[in-house]
Amino acid sequence: MSAYCSLMRACFFSSLGLSLAKAEVTKSGIGETQVCIAESVRENDVYIINTGCGAVNTALMELCIMIHACKIASAKRITAVVPLFPYARQDKKDKSRAPITAKLVANMLQKSGCDHVITMDLHASQIQGFFDVPVDKWLFAEPSSILYIRTHFDVKNVVIVSPDAGGAKRATSIADRLGVDFALFHKERKKANAVSRMVLVGHVKEKVAILVDDMADTCGTLCLAAQHLAEAGASRICAIVTHGILSGNALKSVEESALEKLIVTNTLPQSDNQANCSKIEVIDIGPVLGEVIRRSHYGESVSKLFHEVPY
Repeated sequence: MSAYCSLMRACFFSSLGLSLAKAEVTKSGIGETQVCIAESVRENDVYIINTGCGAVNTALMELCIMIHACKIASAKRITAVVPLFPYARQDKKDKSRAPITAKLVANMLQKSGCDHVITMDLHASQIQGFFDVPVDKWLFAEPSSILYIRTHFDVKNVVIVSPDAGGAKRATSIADRLGVDFALFHKERKKANAVSRMVLVGHVKEKVAILVDDMADTCGTLCLAAQHLAEAGASRICAIVTHGILSGNALKSVEESALEKLIVTNTLPQSDNQANCSKIEVIDIGPVLGEVIRRSHYGESVSKLFHEVPY
Protein backbone atom coordinates (compact mmCIF):
# COMPACT_ATOMS: atom_id res chain seq x y z
CA MET A 1 0.00 0.00 0.00
CA SER A 2 1.08 3.61 -0.45
CA ALA A 3 2.69 5.55 2.38
CA TYR A 4 -0.39 7.78 2.44
CA CYS A 5 -2.76 4.85 2.85
CA SER A 6 -0.60 3.55 5.73
CA LEU A 7 -0.77 6.99 7.35
CA MET A 8 -4.52 7.13 6.80
CA ARG A 9 -5.11 3.70 8.32
CA ALA A 10 -2.95 4.65 11.29
CA CYS A 11 -5.04 7.81 11.72
CA PHE A 12 -8.32 5.86 11.72
CA PHE A 13 -7.17 3.16 14.06
CA SER A 14 -5.36 5.47 16.48
CA SER A 15 -8.75 7.14 17.04
CA LEU A 16 -10.08 3.66 17.99
CA GLY A 17 -7.16 2.80 20.23
CA LEU A 18 -6.15 -0.12 18.02
CA SER A 19 -2.93 -1.02 16.26
CA LEU A 20 -2.68 -2.01 12.62
CA ALA A 21 -2.50 -5.66 11.68
CA LYS A 22 0.73 -6.73 10.05
CA ALA A 23 0.56 -7.21 6.29
CA GLU A 24 3.04 -6.97 3.45
CA VAL A 25 2.20 -5.92 -0.10
CA THR A 26 4.91 -6.35 -2.74
CA LYS A 27 5.20 -6.48 -6.52
CA SER A 28 6.89 -9.05 -8.69
CA GLY A 29 9.23 -8.16 -11.52
CA ILE A 30 6.35 -8.07 -14.00
CA GLY A 31 4.14 -5.93 -11.74
CA GLU A 32 1.94 -8.60 -10.15
CA THR A 33 0.72 -7.69 -6.65
CA GLN A 34 1.56 -10.11 -3.86
CA VAL A 35 -0.07 -9.95 -0.42
CA CYS A 36 1.02 -11.62 2.81
CA ILE A 37 -1.15 -11.31 5.95
CA ALA A 38 1.39 -11.72 8.76
CA GLU A 39 -1.04 -12.59 11.58
CA SER A 40 -4.14 -14.70 12.07
CA VAL A 41 -7.52 -13.31 10.98
CA ARG A 42 -9.50 -16.50 11.61
CA GLU A 43 -13.02 -15.66 12.88
CA ASN A 44 -12.07 -11.97 13.16
CA ASP A 45 -13.97 -8.88 11.99
CA VAL A 46 -11.53 -7.48 9.39
CA TYR A 47 -11.52 -3.89 8.10
CA ILE A 48 -9.34 -3.17 5.07
CA ILE A 49 -8.80 0.52 4.34
CA ASN A 50 -7.84 1.80 0.92
CA THR A 51 -8.91 4.65 -1.33
CA GLY A 52 -8.76 5.67 -4.96
CA CYS A 53 -5.59 7.73 -4.66
CA GLY A 54 -2.44 7.68 -6.76
CA ALA A 55 -2.41 4.66 -9.08
CA VAL A 56 -6.10 3.80 -8.83
CA ASN A 57 -5.88 0.48 -10.67
CA THR A 58 -3.00 -0.70 -8.48
CA ALA A 59 -4.85 0.32 -5.31
CA LEU A 60 -7.99 -1.49 -6.47
CA MET A 61 -6.12 -4.72 -7.21
CA GLU A 62 -4.34 -4.52 -3.84
CA LEU A 63 -7.70 -4.15 -2.13
CA CYS A 64 -9.31 -7.07 -3.97
CA ILE A 65 -6.32 -9.37 -3.40
CA MET A 66 -6.16 -8.50 0.30
CA ILE A 67 -9.91 -9.14 0.68
CA HIS A 68 -9.48 -12.52 -1.02
CA ALA A 69 -6.48 -13.36 1.18
CA CYS A 70 -8.50 -12.67 4.33
CA LYS A 71 -11.51 -14.57 2.97
CA ILE A 72 -9.60 -17.80 2.38
CA ALA A 73 -7.87 -17.30 5.76
CA SER A 74 -11.32 -17.79 7.40
CA ALA A 75 -12.04 -14.19 8.44
CA LYS A 76 -15.51 -13.94 9.99
CA ARG A 77 -16.49 -10.72 8.19
CA ILE A 78 -14.56 -8.49 5.79
CA THR A 79 -15.36 -4.80 5.41
CA ALA A 80 -13.78 -2.65 2.69
CA VAL A 81 -13.37 0.95 3.88
CA VAL A 82 -12.98 3.00 0.69
CA PRO A 83 -13.30 6.76 1.42
CA LEU A 84 -13.15 7.59 -2.31
CA PHE A 85 -14.88 4.89 -4.35
CA PRO A 86 -12.85 4.22 -7.53
CA TYR A 87 -14.51 4.82 -10.92
CA ALA A 88 -17.51 6.42 -9.20
CA ARG A 89 -18.03 8.81 -12.12
CA GLN A 90 -18.50 5.90 -14.55
CA ASP A 91 -21.86 5.01 -13.03
CA LYS A 92 -24.06 4.90 -16.12
CA LYS A 93 -24.04 4.15 -19.83
CA ASP A 94 -23.98 7.72 -21.13
CA LYS A 95 -23.07 6.86 -24.74
CA SER A 96 -22.92 3.88 -27.08
CA ARG A 97 -20.56 1.07 -26.04
CA ALA A 98 -19.60 2.87 -22.80
CA PRO A 99 -18.89 0.64 -19.78
CA ILE A 100 -20.52 1.00 -16.37
CA THR A 101 -17.21 0.61 -14.57
CA ALA A 102 -18.55 1.43 -11.09
CA LYS A 103 -20.72 -1.69 -11.39
CA LEU A 104 -17.66 -3.71 -12.43
CA VAL A 105 -15.76 -2.47 -9.35
CA ALA A 106 -18.72 -3.44 -7.13
CA ASN A 107 -18.68 -6.94 -8.66
CA MET A 108 -14.92 -7.23 -8.15
CA LEU A 109 -15.17 -6.36 -4.45
CA GLN A 110 -18.01 -8.80 -3.88
CA LYS A 111 -16.41 -11.66 -5.82
CA SER A 112 -13.21 -11.09 -3.83
CA GLY A 113 -15.16 -11.88 -0.67
CA CYS A 114 -16.21 -8.48 0.69
CA ASP A 115 -19.17 -8.63 3.12
CA HIS A 116 -19.65 -4.91 3.76
CA VAL A 117 -18.54 -1.60 2.22
CA ILE A 118 -17.99 1.74 3.96
CA THR A 119 -17.44 4.77 1.73
CA MET A 120 -17.97 8.52 1.81
CA ASP A 121 -20.04 10.81 -0.40
CA LEU A 122 -20.55 8.62 -3.45
CA HIS A 123 -20.60 10.60 -6.68
CA ALA A 124 -23.92 8.92 -7.54
CA SER A 125 -26.21 7.31 -4.96
CA GLN A 126 -27.29 4.56 -7.37
CA ILE A 127 -23.86 2.93 -6.94
CA GLN A 128 -25.25 1.48 -3.70
CA GLY A 129 -27.63 -0.55 -5.86
CA PHE A 130 -24.69 -2.18 -7.66
CA PHE A 131 -23.94 -4.14 -4.48
CA ASP A 132 -25.72 -7.14 -2.96
CA VAL A 133 -23.93 -6.52 0.35
CA PRO A 134 -24.56 -3.65 2.83
CA VAL A 135 -23.09 -0.28 1.84
CA ASP A 136 -22.71 2.53 4.38
CA LYS A 137 -22.09 5.70 2.40
CA TRP A 138 -24.26 8.75 3.02
CA LEU A 139 -22.89 12.17 3.79
CA PHE A 140 -20.39 11.54 6.58
CA ALA A 141 -18.51 14.67 5.46
CA GLU A 142 -21.58 16.90 5.70
CA PRO A 143 -21.53 17.35 9.51
CA SER A 144 -17.80 18.16 9.37
CA SER A 145 -18.45 20.72 6.61
CA ILE A 146 -21.28 22.32 8.59
CA LEU A 147 -19.09 22.50 11.71
CA TYR A 148 -16.35 24.18 9.67
CA ILE A 149 -18.79 26.75 8.27
CA ARG A 150 -20.22 27.55 11.71
CA THR A 151 -16.77 28.05 13.24
CA HIS A 152 -15.12 30.00 10.39
CA PHE A 153 -17.90 32.19 8.93
CA ASP A 154 -20.69 34.49 10.04
CA VAL A 155 -23.56 32.16 9.15
CA LYS A 156 -26.04 35.04 8.81
CA ASN A 157 -24.18 36.26 5.71
CA VAL A 158 -23.61 32.85 4.11
CA VAL A 159 -25.23 31.51 0.95
CA ILE A 160 -24.60 27.90 -0.08
CA VAL A 161 -24.01 27.43 -3.80
CA SER A 162 -24.12 24.26 -5.88
CA PRO A 163 -21.83 24.39 -8.95
CA ASP A 164 -24.33 22.27 -10.91
CA ALA A 165 -27.89 20.99 -10.77
CA GLY A 166 -26.71 17.49 -9.85
CA GLY A 167 -25.34 18.75 -6.53
CA ALA A 168 -28.49 20.67 -5.60
CA LYS A 169 -29.63 18.05 -3.08
CA ARG A 170 -26.29 18.18 -1.25
CA ALA A 171 -26.24 21.99 -1.19
CA THR A 172 -29.87 22.38 -0.09
CA SER A 173 -29.32 19.88 2.73
CA ILE A 174 -26.44 21.96 4.10
CA ALA A 175 -28.33 25.24 3.54
CA ASP A 176 -31.41 23.94 5.35
CA ARG A 177 -29.39 22.76 8.34
CA LEU A 178 -27.63 26.11 8.55
CA GLY A 179 -30.85 28.05 7.92
CA VAL A 180 -29.34 30.05 5.05
CA ASP A 181 -30.11 30.79 1.40
CA PHE A 182 -29.22 28.54 -1.51
CA ALA A 183 -28.16 29.17 -5.12
CA LEU A 184 -27.04 26.96 -8.00
CA PHE A 185 -25.42 27.05 -11.41
CA HIS A 186 -26.76 25.54 -14.60
CA LYS A 187 -23.79 24.38 -16.65
CA GLU A 188 -23.27 23.06 -20.16
CA ARG A 189 -20.32 20.85 -21.16
CA LYS A 190 -18.84 20.42 -24.63
CA LYS A 191 -16.71 17.52 -23.37
CA ALA A 192 -15.94 15.73 -20.11
CA ASN A 193 -14.17 17.86 -17.45
CA ALA A 194 -14.61 21.01 -19.58
CA VAL A 195 -17.42 23.47 -18.83
CA SER A 196 -18.44 25.81 -21.63
CA ARG A 197 -21.19 27.93 -20.05
CA MET A 198 -22.62 28.55 -16.56
CA VAL A 199 -25.74 30.46 -15.48
CA LEU A 200 -26.26 31.48 -11.82
CA VAL A 201 -29.72 30.98 -10.33
CA GLY A 202 -30.08 32.82 -7.00
CA HIS A 203 -28.83 35.93 -5.20
CA VAL A 204 -25.30 36.22 -3.79
CA LYS A 205 -24.67 39.98 -3.76
CA GLU A 206 -22.72 41.07 -0.65
CA LYS A 207 -22.89 37.49 0.68
CA VAL A 208 -20.25 34.93 1.65
CA ALA A 209 -20.72 32.40 -1.16
CA ILE A 210 -19.67 28.84 -0.28
CA LEU A 211 -19.54 26.37 -3.15
CA VAL A 212 -20.11 22.75 -2.08
CA ASP A 213 -19.44 19.63 -4.15
CA ASP A 214 -18.47 15.98 -3.72
CA MET A 215 -15.16 16.23 -5.59
CA ALA A 216 -12.78 18.69 -7.23
CA ASP A 217 -10.78 17.23 -10.13
CA THR A 218 -9.47 19.81 -12.61
CA CYS A 219 -11.32 22.55 -10.68
CA GLY A 220 -12.55 24.08 -13.94
CA THR A 221 -16.14 24.13 -12.68
CA LEU A 222 -15.27 25.61 -9.27
CA CYS A 223 -13.01 28.32 -10.69
CA LEU A 224 -15.51 29.33 -13.36
CA ALA A 225 -18.28 29.37 -10.74
CA ALA A 226 -16.11 31.52 -8.47
CA GLN A 227 -15.57 34.00 -11.32
CA HIS A 228 -19.33 34.25 -11.91
CA LEU A 229 -19.97 34.69 -8.18
CA ALA A 230 -17.44 37.52 -8.04
CA GLU A 231 -19.12 39.19 -11.00
CA ALA A 232 -22.48 38.76 -9.22
CA GLY A 233 -21.17 40.73 -6.22
CA ALA A 234 -20.32 38.07 -3.64
CA SER A 235 -18.14 39.56 -0.87
CA ARG A 236 -16.18 36.35 -0.22
CA ILE A 237 -16.00 33.10 -2.18
CA CYS A 238 -14.90 29.74 -0.78
CA ALA A 239 -15.43 26.11 -1.75
CA ILE A 240 -15.85 22.96 0.34
CA VAL A 241 -15.46 19.57 -1.35
CA THR A 242 -15.18 16.07 0.07
CA HIS A 243 -12.66 14.56 -2.35
CA GLY A 244 -9.81 16.83 -3.45
CA ILE A 245 -8.48 14.99 -6.51
CA LEU A 246 -6.84 18.16 -7.88
CA SER A 247 -5.39 16.75 -11.09
CA GLY A 248 -3.58 18.50 -13.96
CA ASN A 249 -3.37 22.27 -13.54
CA ALA A 250 -5.95 22.34 -10.75
CA LEU A 251 -3.66 23.92 -8.14
CA LYS A 252 -2.59 26.69 -10.51
CA SER A 253 -6.22 27.32 -11.46
CA VAL A 254 -7.25 27.56 -7.81
CA GLU A 255 -4.35 29.87 -6.95
CA GLU A 256 -5.26 32.24 -9.79
CA SER A 257 -9.04 32.06 -9.24
CA ALA A 258 -11.44 34.25 -7.28
CA LEU A 259 -11.62 31.55 -4.58
CA GLU A 260 -10.43 32.76 -1.18
CA LYS A 261 -9.79 29.15 -0.15
CA LEU A 262 -10.61 25.59 -1.15
CA ILE A 263 -11.44 23.34 1.81
CA VAL A 264 -11.12 19.59 1.20
CA THR A 265 -11.17 16.49 3.41
CA ASN A 266 -8.27 14.07 3.66
CA THR A 267 -9.92 11.18 1.83
CA LEU A 268 -6.97 11.75 -0.52
CA PRO A 269 -3.42 12.91 0.34
CA GLN A 270 -3.26 16.70 0.57
CA SER A 271 0.13 17.53 2.09
CA ASP A 272 1.78 18.15 -1.30
CA ASN A 273 -1.24 20.14 -2.49
CA GLN A 274 -1.08 22.34 0.59
CA ALA A 275 2.63 22.92 0.02
CA ASN A 276 2.02 23.98 -3.59
CA CYS A 277 -1.13 26.06 -3.09
CA SER A 278 -1.71 28.50 -0.24
CA LYS A 279 -5.49 28.36 -0.66
CA ILE A 280 -5.89 24.68 0.27
CA GLU A 281 -7.23 23.83 3.74
CA VAL A 282 -7.96 20.32 5.03
CA ILE A 283 -10.71 18.89 7.23
CA ASP A 284 -9.64 15.66 8.98
CA ILE A 285 -12.31 12.96 8.60
CA GLY A 286 -10.21 10.21 10.26
CA PRO A 287 -12.20 10.32 13.52
CA VAL A 288 -15.49 10.13 11.60
CA LEU A 289 -14.54 6.98 9.69
CA GLY A 290 -13.01 5.57 12.87
CA GLU A 291 -16.35 6.01 14.64
CA VAL A 292 -18.17 4.41 11.70
CA ILE A 293 -15.89 1.38 12.01
CA ARG A 294 -16.48 1.18 15.78
CA ARG A 295 -20.25 1.37 15.40
CA SER A 296 -20.23 -1.17 12.58
CA HIS A 297 -18.21 -3.65 14.66
CA TYR A 298 -20.50 -3.38 17.69
CA GLY A 299 -23.71 -3.39 15.64
CA GLU A 300 -24.67 0.19 16.51
CA SER A 301 -26.52 2.56 14.20
CA VAL A 302 -24.37 4.87 12.07
CA SER A 303 -27.26 7.17 11.12
CA LYS A 304 -26.37 9.47 14.04
CA LEU A 305 -23.19 10.39 12.19
CA PHE A 306 -25.24 11.84 9.33
CA HIS A 307 -26.07 14.74 11.63
CA GLU A 308 -23.17 15.29 14.04
CA VAL A 309 -19.40 15.07 14.27
CA PRO A 310 -18.11 12.44 16.78
CA TYR A 311 -15.62 14.80 18.49
